Amino acid sequence: MAGEFDLIAKYFAPLAGPEGLGLTDDAACLSPQPGKSLIVTKDVIVGGVHFFDNDTPGSIAHKALAVNLSDLAAKGAIPKCYFLGLCLPRDIDEIWLSSFASGLKKMQEEYGITLAGGDTTSSPGPVMVSVTAMGDVPVGQMLRRNGAGAGDLVFVSGTLGDAALGLKCLLGELDPDDGLARRYHYPTPRTTLGPALVGLASASADISDGLLADLGHICETSRLGADIEEAKLPVSSRVRELVGENPDLAGLVYTGGDDYELVFTAPEEKRREIDAVAGKTGVRVTVVGRISDTAGIRLVDQNGELVQSARTGYQHFET
Repeated sequence: MAGEFDLIAKYFAPLAGPEGLGLTDDAACLSPQPGKSLIVTKDVIVGGVHFFDNDTPGSIAHKALAVNLSDLAAKGAIPKCYFLGLCLPRDIDEIWLSSFASGLKKMQEEYGITLAGGDTTSSPGPVMVSVTAMGDVPVGQMLRRNGAGAGDLVFVSGTLGDAALGLKCLLGELDPDDGLARRYHYPTPRTTLGPALVGLASASADISDGLLADLGHICETSRLGADIEEAKLPVSSRVRELVGENPDLAGLVYTGGDDYELVFTAPEEKRREIDAVAGKTGVRVTVVGRISDTAGIRLVDQNGELVQSARTGYQHFET
C-alpha cells in the first residue's frame, strides 16, 4: 500500500474544505463568523467496542461522523467542519480506505460538513476513528444540559430502542432484522431539529448511552429530577412487536444506547412552537414527562407504579 502522505492526498484531500488548506499544511485555518460561538465536540469509536470488525468501511465512516454531528445537534449548532484521526492496522488495504472515504464523502454531502485536517497512523490494534467536529451557534444561545427548570416538559425525538435491539440482532440474540440493524449501523443525527430548538429548549442532550442516562445528565447538572411515563416513550412498530413478544426487552427502550435521538426540555408554553418546529423539520417529537424539583428520575408504568431498572444506560469502564 502507498505511504501515509500519498494516501492522504488520494483519499482525504478531496474531502477537505477551505479551512483544511487542501491538507497540505500541518494545521487548519478557521475564521468563526461574527456573532457566532464555535462549538467543538469529539468522539472516538473503536473496533470491537462501537462497531464490529466485519462492518463495512462505509458504515464505520457514517457512524464516526454521525455520533459527532449528534453532539452538535444537541447543542443547537450547525455543523461546519471536522478533523479526522485514524489508527489503522497494517493489513488495511486501499479498497478499505476507498470505501471509508466514500462513506465520509456521502455524509459530508448530506450534512454540509467538510474535512479540515487530522492524522493517520498505523497501529497493531483494531481500527480506531477519532473525529473532532465543529459547528456554530449564535453567541450565548448554545443549548446546554444545565438549563432545565422545574415544571419543564421533557421531549424526545424519533423513536427509542431500535438501535439497542438492532445490536441484539447482530449479536445473534434476536432473529435478524435489517431495519433494526440499520438503525444501529447508520444513526441519523438530528441536525435540522437541534438548531431549530435554539430559543425554545431550556436544556438538551443526545441519547447515546440511553434515555435515562442522558436525561440523568440534564437533571444532575440542572440540580433537578424528572418524572417519566413509560407508556409515552416513542417506539417503532417493530420494537413494540418484539417487546410484546418478550417483555424482558422493554428495558432497552429507556436504557439502550446508540439511538442518537435528542432528549430536551422546554417550558410548557413553548410546546406549540416546538410542535411547529417538529413539523417543519420532519422530525417526530414526543412529550414523555416533566422536570421535577425532586432529585432523581422516576419512570412509572401505565398504572403509576415505579419501574425499577438496575441500569440507566451504558458506561465505559463499568464492571
